[in-house]
Amino acid sequence: MRQSDTNEDGSDDDAKTLALRALIWTLAEQDRAQRLLAVTGIEPADLRARIGDPAVLAASLNFLLANEADLVACAADIGIRPDALAAAAQELDA
Repeated sequence: MRQSDTNEDGSDDDAKTLALRALIWTLAEQDRAQRLLAVTGIEPADLRARIGDPAVLAASLNFLLANEADLVACAADIGIRPDALAAAAQELDA
């Protein structure tokens, strides 16, 4: 079942929530998770400790933005548009 881009009250998912959903998607596949760690330089223990840190979340979104196939697949799987992930990354980077 596909989720909409908005919550029941009509508001957009916030950037952290979208980033966490995308990070879960990224980590669900071992090769992709290893690529994330290698590209970002984040150690697994550091990722666990800083899972809600906007900088870590932005890095995970920027990882997806660097690979269009992953970006599109992630967006489709979590039921949002790819540009919503790009906007979330931009918000978290600010």
